[in-house]
Amino acid sequence: MYKLDKFEKTIIKELIKNPRISDNRISQNTEIPSRTVNRKRKKLEDLELLNYYTELNTGINGLNSLPSRHLYLIKFKLGITQEKIIKEIKEEPNVKTIFTELIYESHLAEIDGHTAIIMIIEGKTDDEINIGFNSKIVPSLEKNHGKNCIINISTIRLGKNIRLFHNYLPMVNLSKGYIKKNWSNTAIFPK
Repeated sequence: MYKLDKFEKTIIKELIKNPRISDNRISQNTEIPSRTVNRKRKKLEDLELLNYYTELNTGINGLNSLPSRHLYLIKFKLGITQEKIIKEIKEEPNVKTIFTELIYESHLAEIDGHTAIIMIIEGKTDDEINIGFNSKIVPSLEKNHGKNCIINISTIRLGKNIRLFHNYLPMVNLSKGYIKKNWSNTAIFPK
């Protein structure tokens, strides 16, 4: 288990506020030497503790191209392991093509001792999500894990995002893709 030092926490907070910030700018903002910022940032990236993402707002307040989202809980029969699901994810061609259009986010999970997948699926309409799930995702899962591999599916229609990655509150602290400058560092995780 890696423990962040005070410099790393400070660097991470600067990156959370602006993932595109340069090491020199972090150094100017924090008075941590630029070489130290660069060394620590690279170390955190090498340890896979830092990841950078870009989110395209496809919802009603964005492009309005995929305004509907549903959360799916897919519970598998006993005997289907997380390792088997991971192997499928790494080898399944649909993961790189078709699923990119449908799945906004997904996670491995456990429900009552069973392996499960949680997916957030986007679409133009609720019907489009349902059709995509049943015509593309379910057949792919059954192809990889057997005809009756799924024992339960639950869905929830999602509304607006409230919080992402601990720190991002789109309705409160984001402006033009960044955390607002007046947002306090004490309100940024990690503490």
